[in-house]
Amino acid sequence: MEFQDKVLKCSDCGSDFIFTAGEQLFFHDKQFKNEPKRCRECKTKRAAMVGAGSRPNAIRVETHAVCNHCGKETTVPFKPTQGRPIFCRECFQQRQAASA
Repeated sequence: MEFQDKVLKCSDCGSDFIFTAGEQLFFHDKQFKNEPKRCRECKTKRAAMVGAGSRPNAIRVETHAVCNHCGKETTVPFKPTQGRPIFCRECFQQRQAASA
């Protein structure tokens, strides 16, 4: 399938922008159904305003725990659930390396 550059109109500012053939191929490969609605500038502004999916005001939970493997005291960025092991950073990284 061959794609050609298209001129689209930004839904926010009303300016024309080019939806390149490469971008169209990317959208096709990812099976996106809709064409982009915003130009690059408006998309960047919107992402900054919305936070791009991050929660800047969210409080990070740090829970004190004991590593199930080595017994060292550590903190984890989540509330542990019953039945799931807790690992310190070193043991977690060792497990990740061993499974890879």
